[in-house]
Amino acid sequence: MTNMGTSARTPWLVAVLALIGTVWPLIGFSNYHLFQLTLVVVYAIAILGLALLTGFNGQISLGHGAFYAIGAYTTAILMTTWNLPYWATLPVSALVCALVGFLVGLPALRLEGLYLALTTFALAVAVPQVLKYKLFDNYTGGVQGLVIDKPEAPFGLPLSPDQWLFLFTVAVAVVLYIVAWNIVRGRIGRAMMAIRDHAMAAEAMGINLPAVKTSAFALSAMYTGLAGSLGAIAVQFVAPDSFNVTVSLFLFVGLIVGGVASIGGTLIGAAFIEFVPNLADLVSKAAPGAVYGVILIAVMFLMPAGVGGGLYMLWRKMARGNAVATEQPADPGVAPLSTRPAPRMTKT
Repeated sequence: MTNMGTSARTPWLVAVLALIGTVWPLIGFSNYHLFQLTLVVVYAIAILGLALLTGFNGQISLGHGAFYAIGAYTTAILMTTWNLPYWATLPVSALVCALVGFLVGLPALRLEGLYLALTTFALAVAVPQVLKYKLFDNYTGGVQGLVIDKPEAPFGLPLSPDQWLFLFTVAVAVVLYIVAWNIVRGRIGRAMMAIRDHAMAAEAMGINLPAVKTSAFALSAMYTGLAGSLGAIAVQFVAPDSFNVTVSLFLFVGLIVGGVASIGGTLIGAAFIEFVPNLADLVSKAAPGAVYGVILIAVMFLMPAGVGGGLYMLWRKMARGNAVATEQPADPGVAPLSTRPAPRMTKT
């Protein structure tokens, strides 16, 4: 009963924390800090997409920066060339990135492990070069990139552009997290994890490996592409050099730090890749990379399963301890059967 009660209270606790985390920054944070928090939410969505592919389906990707770039450029082109409102670009970006992810997932069916990681890494290297190609200059802006106007709050709401964009990004993130949570806990999620744990056994159980793997790739690319769209709107600028291989590596670092198969840990990983580089720069102007590396090694040494995985294990231990502590016998004067001494056998 205790475990059931804890499970029932968890969604309400998450909802309250999400509400506090949304309202409190609007009241006490400056526009710059709201901009940073918006990027944290954006990176969390991108890492969530990577978690669905790598953490829950077992396909390693080092090229999700490419999907992030495709989503960002889709939104930027639609807003600058066709004058679409920012919110209307998100469904288009989701469809485009899902299609690209599906096409990338087809050849990935024959690749596993390091070979798949190297292939996706090549995708991350190639996409910025394609965006610089002269044939696409009229749309992508070439090396100069594209500038986007930051949206104003609608309906005359008394909010600054940064406040409104933070609320809008959080609202999109809530929907995406709920969808991801239900997918992971449903039949598709169980099929993904079965393939991750043992592909041959999953196929023997009747799971369609090609369909699940390509669908996971498409879903993952869609999430990361939507994050790219929101990031482009927040930053107000896109350029090929802004989406180099470093973006893919940072997303992978955020995944590992937060916990490979942890949905809530994606927020921790996003905060890590947003704030820790700035912290490392404050500690040492001469060698911020060294400080960043030391912090990353320390986190991995103390929490090998990631921060999200470590917190989940701690939560399970606390819940198990509370369950044991609350188990009392019906009559306080009578000890449980497991604690009574065994009766002695006497000779007659």
